[in-house]
Amino acid sequence: MPITYLLAKEFNVAANIIRAQVAPNQIGKLVVELAGDIDQLDAAIEWMRSRNINVSHTLGEIVIDPDVCVHCGLCTGVCPTEALTLNPETYKLVFTRSRCIVCEQCIPTCPVQAISTNL
Repeated sequence: MPITYLLAKEFNVAANIIRAQVAPNQIGKLVVELAGDIDQLDAAIEWMRSRNINVSHTLGEIVIDPDVCVHCGLCTGVCPTEALTLNPETYKLVFTRSRCIVCEQCIPTCPVQAISTNL
């Protein structure tokens, strides 16, 4: 089912795909950022749920354990919003929380498991 197309066509809701793990005829996971009129967003979410699509809102935050982080910078390469960067002078990891969309792409990338969510 072309979910993002139908959200745009039927509800005038823009769906920005952040991460997708989908395969034909299998259960998958799609992380999207939805934008549009609040009433249309509510109707779109209700439509998805009526089609047995589990919808959950991201309420958590990314947490970085400073005692575990080795500042390798691997997470910066997968961060789509550049919320994770390396300071060019100190080569220390900088996390700009306001830019983070909690896509969780950084979590499996961290070799020392210093990144998690507080969900």
